[in-house]
Amino acid sequence: MSTGAAVAAGRCPWAGASDALRRYHDEEWGVPTRDDAGLLELLVLEGAQAGLSWATVLAKRERYRQVFCGFEPARVAAFTDGDVDRLVADPGIVRHRGKVTAAVANARAVVELQRTEGSFAGWLWGRVDGAPVVRRPASPADVPSRTPGSAELAADLRRRGFAFVGPTVVYAFLQAAGLVDDHLAGCPSSGDGRAGPGV
Repeated sequence: MSTGAAVAAGRCPWAGASDALRRYHDEEWGVPTRDDAGLLELLVLEGAQAGLSWATVLAKRERYRQVFCGFEPARVAAFTDGDVDRLVADPGIVRHRGKVTAAVANARAVVELQRTEGSFAGWLWGRVDGAPVVRRPASPADVPSRTPGSAELAADLRRRGFAFVGPTVVYAFLQAAGLVDDHLAGCPSSGDGRAGPGV
């Protein structure tokens, strides 16, 4: 998540760019997501953001939910090459073939994790012992774009068939899904969890 000018009420600075970003910051960003469809959605959207602004992707979110069947992993995993062609032609989403094919690959990888581990959520949250890693950076400059842990997780995800999951995308995904709580110290949206360097 990119940063911007400081805003009132002590929010993380990037939240002040628009009402939509403020709502996302206040209601979703860093809130623990523990269901497979929700995690797949965030992973797909963070991948779609690469090279773009989060505001651009957020504006397309409802269309993503429509065309990706509510991010139900089994349904997306069943998409065909024809479905990919249809999605690449849809102006309501980011029309990047690599990002669309990655979304389908990621759904298939989630389904495989469901088969082998019980759930994607259980497997992923197991990496942080089930609780968010709280960092409380003092300023936007202290918020990393990637960490050694996100690089390690990205490599593991790629080994498991996930795509478009570099260390930066993965770290943004961990922040969005609440596995890492990077709300700035003093931000009213900061939540509870365990302190530590984590991922």
